[in-house]
Amino acid sequence: MSAEEIRNLIKRSGALKEGHFLLTSGHHSPRFYLLSLLFQDPRRAARVGRALALLFSREEPETVVGPAMGGVILAHEVARALGARSLFAEKGENGGFLLRRGFRVSEGERVLVVEDVVTTGGSTREVVELVRGARGEVVGVGAVVDRSGGRASFDVPFRALLREEIPDYLPSVCPLCARGLPLVSPKNSLL
Repeated sequence: MSAEEIRNLIKRSGALKEGHFLLTSGHHSPRFYLLSLLFQDPRRAARVGRALALLFSREEPETVVGPAMGGVILAHEVARALGARSLFAEKGENGGFLLRRGFRVSEGERVLVVEDVVTTGGSTREVVELVRGARGEVVGVGAVVDRSGGRASFDVPFRALLREEIPDYLPSVCPLCARGLPLVSPKNSLL
């Protein structure tokens, strides 16, 4: 699947939003990928999952792990395409990611970590460290969209279906704030 095909799927699903958004990192941005709108169509989710799985088939992952919420459906679809197991990590009371619900990673298990959108890579790195803490072997990191402009990096292969450089700003220097545009927390609003 080409980057243009991914871009068109995202556009048709209405998953790319324009405005003034609060990102998980605390930064602000004029664009936000709300890929849950893409994944609500199982056919599109499966198609994207297959495309991402193809980028990592040589690594032969046994398990695919994604952070909740953005990586849950994606991990499932990538795992289905690879014939692997699917898990998701959840935020704990202290803010870090945990494997719950009986999920376990075995020592030496080959794990692919996936995320819907990578901006700084912070959440993804936390999941990588969670897997390593369980003594799993992280064989790669995959994303539907890498919006970091090359700033997000990992010590394993990192591949994305679409790479975009989208500005994000510290709140103290945000031009969108300076223009008085209302700030939206897209994960907590009714976009």
